[in-house]
Amino acid sequence: MEISLEGKVALVTGASRGIGKAIATTLAGVGADVMLSSRKQDALEAAAADIGTGGGKLEVFAANAGEPDQIAACVAATVERLGRVDILVNNAATNPYMGRPVDIDLPRFDKTWQVNFRGPVVWMQEAWTAGMQEHGGNVINIASIGGLSVEVSIGHYNVTKAALMHLTRTMAMDLAPHVRVNAIAPGLVKTDMAKALWQPAEEAIAAHTPLHRLGEPQDIANAALFLASDLSSWVTGQTIVVDGGALLGGFT
Repeated sequence: MEISLEGKVALVTGASRGIGKAIATTLAGVGADVMLSSRKQDALEAAAADIGTGGGKLEVFAANAGEPDQIAACVAATVERLGRVDILVNNAATNPYMGRPVDIDLPRFDKTWQVNFRGPVVWMQEAWTAGMQEHGGNVINIASIGGLSVEVSIGHYNVTKAALMHLTRTMAMDLAPHVRVNAIAPGLVKTDMAKALWQPAEEAIAAHTPLHRLGEPQDIANAALFLASDLSSWVTGQTIVVDGGALLGGFT
């Protein structure tokens, strides 16, 4: 079955690199009109030049994913330029602190929640009021397997991702039947944001993963394509784990 998103409009946050760029590229490749958003205009323009489209339009709008005024402006610009928002991908995230959760300072505590949890709430609110409540829609939240396990060094980040998964279930119930809301929980993916976790010991980590490799951004984009398409039309409130089997544990 061929997947087509022609006639659909997708808004992808954190879209200038890594997982967000891969998702935007994949959705555009099957015909969606796509709005790319992240903090830096020059990075967005460079990403858009790389992506191309599958026949649809491609737009960019610089916005901080944790700032409500900028979120509202981005959603409004998407409707103005592309006509509507059908698919919202909450990919943007931050992790300004590595270390024991008990030692985190409040400014970085607040920043992590602002982007990783409050941000997705506001993006969903804006997309809902901008038209999803009338014509329906589809939300995909990018969480993490960290929200399903315990790792002290990035523990605070992981708590925000656990909250995002519960938010996904809550909003799926709240916005049904008009809007489907699902999440993806990636394992360790080779992105710039995660370099500190994988670069020092990539081979060793891969060797202890059942599928013997780390993730690539395209692995997550493939799952996002499934959730964005009609193939998942009876799926809502779920978190799809894409981790090469890492959460299975006990692999040697």
